[in-house]
Amino acid sequence: MKCSFCNGESTRGTGKYFVRKSGKVLFFCSTKCERNMLKLGRVGREQKWTEAQ
Repeated sequence: MKCSFCNGESTRGTGKYFVRKSGKVLFFCSTKCERNMLKLGRVGREQKWTEAQ
């Protein structure tokens, strides 16, 4: 499964799903990715440490 923020691969049985009120499903490989996208409002492709460039 690919992370919605960093586009990194995650092993089966790890990570977290987040479903928005609109029905869009987001998958996060770590709490770091989840916080950066949802709480801080950052974009993955603008961060140097992500694979989504």
